[in-house]
Amino acid sequence: MRIVSLVPSATEMLFALGLDDQVVAVTHECDYPPAATSLPRVTRDRLPDGLTAAQIDAAVKERTLRGESIYELDAELLHELQPNLIITQALCKVCAVSVDDVRELAEEIDSQPIVVALDPHTLGEVLGDARTIAQATDAKDAAVDLIREAAARIDRIRLLVRGARRPRVVALEWLDPPYAAGHWTPQMISYAGGEDVLGFAGESSQEQTWDLVAATEPDVVLVMPCGYDAEIAHREAEMHRDQLAALGAGEVIAVDAASYFSRPGPRLIDGLELLAHVIHPELVPVSTELAAKAITVEL
Repeated sequence: MRIVSLVPSATEMLFALGLDDQVVAVTHECDYPPAATSLPRVTRDRLPDGLTAAQIDAAVKERTLRGESIYELDAELLHELQPNLIITQALCKVCAVSVDDVRELAEEIDSQPIVVALDPHTLGEVLGDARTIAQATDAKDAAVDLIREAAARIDRIRLLVRGARRPRVVALEWLDPPYAAGHWTPQMISYAGGEDVLGFAGESSQEQTWDLVAATEPDVVLVMPCGYDAEIAHREAEMHRDQLAALGAGEVIAVDAASYFSRPGPRLIDGLELLAHVIHPELVPVSTELAAKAITVEL
């Protein structure tokens, strides 16, 4: 089978299921696992480089209102590759090319590829995507193993934090303007032994005001700008030091969203373990490498 992945999380899932030898192309944002970076890219970004967070937000809103994607497909290369399966997503207009555009193009390709659009909103649905991909690729045994291991790790974390105090947590997936993280993140915070006081499990991320964020009186603020690593998240937090300080939280932590929170793939389980360590460091030890993906913001 010849597979094209149009979502970084799907690329990670395909490799985790042992299907890497069948993946013939990925997106320009697919950077994990490292082997994926050597594959042809069939998407590119329409937004110019060097935009601030506020400018990115404005540009995305403008294009979304016009019904346009911020990414475009390399149609010529897709025709050359002649895939049998294209995996995309229908969850977020910001995260990938339009699923309608993908289906329209697929109808024009001689190989008539099947298009699978993933749409997870919870941690369980993310794991369910492993089954969806497995059914389309005959990798059912690998999916069973992946889901079993993930479930065991989730159960371990929930047992470690059972009965512990549950601090009030706010997760911000953008800072200018502030957005409360939704989808699977509130669920992960709950599993990690916290109480998300701003986001709603399974619901879309929501734009907020700093006054509304402050009104939740958080104990912990997680700075996790969508698609950014911990260092860039920390830099963004430094740029909003006054607003974050005004929240009155005991801790403000910048984390690696790009690897462990933004992408609904296998590494969300690592993100859960990191969250549990951040919220309950005395109960949940993690490796030095993983712990380094959370950086305290000094206010």
